Amino acid sequence: MTRGNVRIIGVPMDLGQQRRGVDMGPSAVRYAGLQERLARLGYAVHDCGNIEVPVVEKIAAREAETHTERPSARHLDTVVAVCQALYETAQSCIADDEIAIFLGGDHSISVGSISAMTKRRDIGVIWVDAHGDYNTPETSPSGNVHGMPVAALLGHGPQALIDVGYAGAKLDPAQIVMIGIRDLDEAERTRLSGSGISIFTMTDIDEHGIPAITRRALDRISYLDAVHVSLDMDSLDPDVAPGVGTPVRGGLSYREAHLLMELLAASGKVRSLDIVEINPILDHRNQTAQLAVELTASLLGQRIL
Repeated sequence: MTRGNVRIIGVPMDLGQQRRGVDMGPSAVRYAGLQERLARLGYAVHDCGNIEVPVVEKIAAREAETHTERPSARHLDTVVAVCQALYETAQSCIADDEIAIFLGGDHSISVGSISAMTKRRDIGVIWVDAHGDYNTPETSPSGNVHGMPVAALLGHGPQALIDVGYAGAKLDPAQIVMIGIRDLDEAERTRLSGSGISIFTMTDIDEHGIPAITRRALDRISYLDAVHVSLDMDSLDPDVAPGVGTPVRGGLSYREAHLLMELLAASGKVRSLDIVEINPILDHRNQTAQLAVELTASLLGQRIL
């Protein structure tokens, strides 16, 4: 008898940022043995394959010809199209009683994955990240869409991104808890401070410890039916997760990250997961993807005893 079904969807997209390489993240995680690891835990694992993503060179050429590039939201139209395809695939591929794992790619994929999950039930989102991802085209210094998904899910930013899946905001601020934050743009910091989102920075973790922070996070969203964990691997310290696109020193330790996953698992509410921003080009012997597999196993019930 299995613990249940797990469905995997890959989204090899690096269009939401300028540093190339995170499009290889899904392959790296699969190569690190995700399916085999979860099967050993008793899950029936089904891989739905990858969402098709155009290469950036082709997109750039088309944008140059049609003059559609938006410097304040780079490759927006294509990012929206990929997120919409992810939404539709999730709706057709994943049954309501199954656990969904979305392999990125950059963090902009979460617009598609979380939109799909909100269509099924009322969810709380645990956003584990070094960054707030709460920019809009007006506040973003770079125009990189991977810094905008939280804003879009709350109804701020380009309307096309907001309307992925179905029209309008997908979440209220009270449904989101951020953990591990330590690198914010100036305008983003101002917007976040008045957003209503529960935010636990690395300073909070240093002061109170990951057990207390995790329990407080779960308390904030305890009224909701299910939990979606959006795990950006740059939430971990680069010493343990070097293969990420935007590393920031001072992140979660190996044991803090595992304990976070174990405590989230103990809630019994986790139904879906993003794993994003793994860049194998910058990694050492696939170390970051292997860690992602270990953390997924902890999130889905692996225990020491």
